[in-house]
Order: sequence, then structure tokens, then C-alpha cells
Amino acid sequence: MLKIWGRKTASNVQALMWCVGELGLSYERFDVGHRYGGTDSPDFLAMNPNGTLPVLQDGDHPPLWETGCILRYLASKYADDGFWPADLLARTEVDRWAEWSKLNVAMPFTVPVFWAVVRTPRQQRDHTAIQSAVTALEKKLAIADGRLSGQPFLVGNHFTLADIQFGHVLYRYFDIDIERAHLPALADYYERLKSRAAYREHVMVSYDELRATG
Repeated sequence: MLKIWGRKTASNVQALMWCVGELGLSYERFDVGHRYGGTDSPDFLAMNPNGTLPVLQDGDHPPLWETGCILRYLASKYADDGFWPADLLARTEVDRWAEWSKLNVAMPFTVPVFWAVVRTPRQQRDHTAIQSAVTALEKKLAIADGRLSGQPFLVGNHFTLADIQFGHVLYRYFDIDIERAHLPALADYYERLKSRAAYREHVMVSYDELRATG
């Protein structure tokens, strides 16, 4: 059984848990981080000296950290060929879009947009900076929108690891209080993700505990 350390409201943990859910793997998850604390404890730092989430342990193997690494490990060990292809070129295409999603979508959304809107008190929000960050993000989302206008998933006709890295931020993107660009193929793609049971369980999670007061 997998052991996973990380609170369910952490974006990176959600990506991992969505993957675990899609693969139908048994797990035990421990709440750590944010209001739960624990990431600076000696036991946790012995598993991950960075003190970051998530951490995964598969049986007697050493703990793994860094979300992308964990996702690739799970895909390599447990997924079928459609999710994580055995063919090197096909797998590299999935990996390329997974990496693109992390660097060009997840990271530019999480702190500059989500934290700035949800985790910052209203009176302290820099609305000009937020709008600038949204505009920059949506230039990248427009690339995905173009791809998704001709195919159901980010890398073609099959749901892959790239969709995990890309799609896990879309619940918050479409839910938070911002003005969004008209990206119809992206919106349709999000509706398809919402039809997946693992997405609803592990990604469409209330983030109220993260909201700033005031």
C-alpha cells in the first residue's frame, strides 16, 4: 500500500492523489502541512529534507519527493501504455507536455494568481499584478485551447500523465473570482475532466481553509 504525506488542499498533493485515483491504487494519506503542521518535524525532514509536499512511500522503498518524479514513478510502475507509453518517442511527447504544464501553467497560476486572490486579504491584493499574471497565464492556456480544439486530451485521444499535470489546476482557475478569457475548447476539456470520478474526489476539493481573513 502507498503511504502519502500531504494535506488534501495542497495543489501538488491533489495532482498526486488524482493520479493514484485514476490508477486505482490503495493508499493511506496523512495530513501534514499548513494548519496541520509537521513538515518541519525531524521525522518528516528525514523523508524529505526540503520540508515540502507531497512525499510518497511505496512499500519498503525509500520515500520519494518532488511531484513530477512521483507521478513518473507511479506511471512507470502501475499505468498502462495509454497513460504512459512504453515507446520512447510517444512517452517523451507526454513528458514534454507534462513538463510544459508544470512550468507554464501550474507554477504561474498557483502563487501569482491563486495565492494572490485567495490567500491574500482583500485589502492587500494588488489587482494590477493579479490581472497581469492572469493575462500571462492565459497566453499559455490559449496554446492548450488550440490543441484541445482538435483532440479530447492534451496529447491526443488518450488521457495521459500530461493531463494530470495540466488539469489539476483548472478547478481552481475556473472557480476563483477572476475575469477569464474566452477559451471554449479549454472549458469543454474541463467539463470532461469533471466527469472523471477521481478528479471530482481529489481535485474538486474545497479550499476554504486556505482563504485569507479580512
